[in-house]
Amino acid sequence: MGIKFRLTVMNFLEFFIWGSWLISLGGYLFNVLHFTGIQVGSIYGTMGIASLFMPALLGIVADRWVNAERVLGLCHIIGAVLLYQASKATSFSSIYLIMFLNSMVFMPTIALNNTVSYIVLENRGFNIIKDFPPIRVWGTIGFIVALWVVDFSGWTNSPLQFYISSVSALFLGIYSFTIPPCPPAKTKEKKSLAASLGLDAFVLFKNKKMVIFFIFSMLLGAALQITNVYGSAFLRDFANVKEYANSFGVIHSNLLISISQISETLFILTIPFFLQKFGIKRVMIISIFAWVLRFGLYAVGNPGSGLILLVLSMVVYGMAFDFFNISGSLFVEKEADIKIRASAQGLFMLMTNGIGAFLGTLISGEVVDHFTANGVKDWTSIWFCFAGYALVIGLIFPLVFKYKHDPTQIAAIKH
Repeated sequence: MGIKFRLTVMNFLEFFIWGSWLISLGGYLFNVLHFTGIQVGSIYGTMGIASLFMPALLGIVADRWVNAERVLGLCHIIGAVLLYQASKATSFSSIYLIMFLNSMVFMPTIALNNTVSYIVLENRGFNIIKDFPPIRVWGTIGFIVALWVVDFSGWTNSPLQFYISSVSALFLGIYSFTIPPCPPAKTKEKKSLAASLGLDAFVLFKNKKMVIFFIFSMLLGAALQITNVYGSAFLRDFANVKEYANSFGVIHSNLLISISQISETLFILTIPFFLQKFGIKRVMIISIFAWVLRFGLYAVGNPGSGLILLVLSMVVYGMAFDFFNISGSLFVEKEADIKIRASAQGLFMLMTNGIGAFLGTLISGEVVDHFTANGVKDWTSIWFCFAGYALVIGLIFPLVFKYKHDPTQIAAIKH
């Protein structure tokens, strides 16, 4: 069995686990357990809080003491137990605690999954830029398959979504221990206390270019959190409009949203070309303006005559997400020293899925509340507000991020 195939299975399961509950959890909490909007938002917010410190912390562990594939496996095994417990919980306090603990072990696995893939490919002589995206695309396919399984099985409002996620996490946890070893980088240099704790990854902040990159990654992480939290709720709200109540976009909102992930699978495959041709700066600019379109099309679309606009928004999402998330991860891999690569990926996760996601929750909550009257949300104004946020970022980024593209360096991202 080829190593690329084995890494493909690992990436597929990594995001199948997440897709089993990420989109449908809100509906289950709203419709079955009758949680309030604040309660649902705070449960989703656990991912942002956990991402503030856990990816960086476990990245340190993988850089210093324990093989990265073992850390990945242990996290998923613990997550499997927690997801099973979540299926039994019904009170807000219990589900909040369980999902917070699950976020603490799951969110680091996204960066660890990348790190393990990079190390294994590198050790086998593959080119990361060319060979990783076709493998990573199967992670997105895994997310799509999970959405469809939950939707067609009628589990969107059922705790069974946690069962399938739990079983998948247990399998991946065990499977991770069979991946070729990814030991911490050996060095004969005498380490300072900061280096021993892995804090030397923050040396990247001494580089002005990296500081600006991380700040804008954080701001784009907020955009991603906005669409994760409110995308499904936006579509479900059309059920209150007689004209759209029985439309495809309302009845099968998960399937409509899955077009976003299908788009991801296509745009991931274009990343090597775009990075090679245009460089990280232009790719990030494309991503930012794709977010403008994502939110703007949501603002003017509907499940009836405006369904095509919603579909276009889903298609644009693939470019918005991949050109920021995957390309950003590869950029950090290129800029970071080999001895801090796992910590650097954890730092990238901290800025995007941690601080960025947390800010996204706060910003979006204030905006949604501002445009809500008598329980009715003015989604058009909400989405245009978010589109304006992305537009401001897009206008400022090219003025402050100074980066000269060198195609020869991009083509040779191999340590």
